[in-house]
Amino acid sequence: MRVFVTGASGWIGSALLPELIGAGHQVIGLARSDSAAAKLAAAGVEVRRGTLDDLDALREGAEAADGVVHLAFKHDIAFAGGFQEAAEADRRAVEAFGGALAGTDKPFVLASGLLGLAPGRVATEEDGREPVEGEGVQARQATAQLALSFAARGVRSSIVRLPPTVHGDGDPGFVAVLVGIAREKGVSGHIGDGANRWPAGHVSDAARLFRLALEKAPAGSALHANDDEGVSLRDVSEVIGRRLGLPVASIAPEDAAGHFGWLAGAVGMDAPASSALTRELLGWSPTGPSLIDDLEKGHYFQAP
Repeated sequence: MRVFVTGASGWIGSALLPELIGAGHQVIGLARSDSAAAKLAAAGVEVRRGTLDDLDALREGAEAADGVVHLAFKHDIAFAGGFQEAAEADRRAVEAFGGALAGTDKPFVLASGLLGLAPGRVATEEDGREPVEGEGVQARQATAQLALSFAARGVRSSIVRLPPTVHGDGDPGFVAVLVGIAREKGVSGHIGDGANRWPAGHVSDAARLFRLALEKAPAGSALHANDDEGVSLRDVSEVIGRRLGLPVASIAPEDAAGHFGWLAGAVGMDAPASSALTRELLGWSPTGPSLIDDLEKGHYFQAP
C-alpha cells in the first residue's frame, strides 16, 4: 500500500515509518522543511514538500496514495497560546482529505486525543460521538467527529485517540515538559493531592496501532492508544522528584498556572481511559513499558 503520512518526521511519525516499511508499505511523507525532508529521505521515505496550509498538496498526496495517516498538528503554535488557530488549521486539512478520498473506500486515519474526552471517569471508545462545539479541546474533538463522518461518504476513516503522554526515549511531550518545570522550579509538583490520572502509552505501541488501523480498522472506528488506564500525577511527580533529587510538593489549584504555565489545565485533569474495545477489535496488545517503568529507565533525566 502507498501511504501518505503527515507529521512523518515527528515523534510518533518517526516510530510509524519503520513500522509501515517493515510491513511492506511504501511511505510518502509530507515535509515542510529541508531538515524534515532529509530525515525522511534517510529513512527510505518518498518526500512530498508542503505544509498543513497547502491544501492542494494535501489533496494531491491523498489522491496519489492508497491510504492516509494524518499525524501533523501545529504543536508549536498550540503550545505558544494559539491552540485554536492550530485546531482550525487541522480542521481545514481534514476537510481537504475528506474531499479527496470521498467515494474511494481508502483508509484515512486521524490522530486525535484522549484528554478531556470524559473527565472524571474511565472513557471508552464509545465516548466522544455526540456533536460538540466550542474552542480548544472541543474544537479538536469536533474535527475527530468530522473524520468519523467520512465513513458515510465512502472513506474507511478511523481515529486513534492518543493519551496525553505517548512516552519513550526522546519524547518531547508533556512528561519532558514536567521534568523541565521541576528543574526550573526546584520542586516536582502535582496539583492538590495529585490523585488525578492520565492514561499513557509507549510510542512503539502507538505506532503499531496506527498501522493496524490503516490496514484493517472498520470505517467509523474510534481507537484508544493507551496501555496504562490511569497513572496518578502524584506517582509521576514522585518519580521525577526522586530521580532529580528534588522535593515533591502539592501545588494549590490557584497557584497551578504560575507553576505549570500553559500545562496547568492538563496537569490537573482526571482523564482515565480504557482501550479494551481497541484490543478486541484489532488484536492490538501493547508490549512497551508502562509510564512509571519508562520514567525509571532514566532517559527523561539526562542532562539537557
